[in-house]
Amino acid sequence: MPAPVPYNTDDTVDHTVLDDVQGLAIGLLTAAVGLTFLTQLGFLTGQTAGLALIVSYLTGWSFGVVFTLVNLPFYALAWKRLGAEFTLKSLACVVILSVLVDWLPGLMRFDHLDPVLGTAIFGVLTGFGLLGVFRHKGSLGGLGVVALMVQDRTGFRAGYVQLMVDAVLFFVAFFLFDTRVVLYSLFGAVILNGVIAFNHRRDRYIAD
Repeated sequence: MPAPVPYNTDDTVDHTVLDDVQGLAIGLLTAAVGLTFLTQLGFLTGQTAGLALIVSYLTGWSFGVVFTLVNLPFYALAWKRLGAEFTLKSLACVVILSVLVDWLPGLMRFDHLDPVLGTAIFGVLTGFGLLGVFRHKGSLGGLGVVALMVQDRTGFRAGYVQLMVDAVLFFVAFFLFDTRVVLYSLFGAVILNGVIAFNHRRDRYIAD
């Protein structure tokens, strides 16, 4: 996923360690709550999180474990192309999000959750959570690293790159899951990627 960079203004100041800790914590908690809405409905999402959910649903393995393992191959690329700070923050974010998504369902239960509302809440909350993570130079790893590289080198927005990858993932999902599940999941992914595409832009951020 795309990495955050400071606002393009003359009076920009670097984030302190406390700035990063609170920003990443809020972003990860917000994203985890959004994902909890989605998993309570039994729906999917895109990117490596979506791949991890598919494997988790099909095997019964913990989402957190699968999500962490799926992201491992991308850290070498991130370290080489995006630097140690981004890679280490992304690794920490993936581990923390994995723990939160496994832990929160025991604290959040729904007697009734409308699928349209639930997927919309997922898209908005997780999208804003990711924006917070991006602004503090973190990510949730995986294919988002590639999306960031495309955005930085071509200007083509990372949200659109991710939406294209999601289209492939959901096409495959049509052969594995009920059509209703895939369509609702696609609705949530469109909202999430729309939040990122409209709000994480090169003309609002500059690379260090």
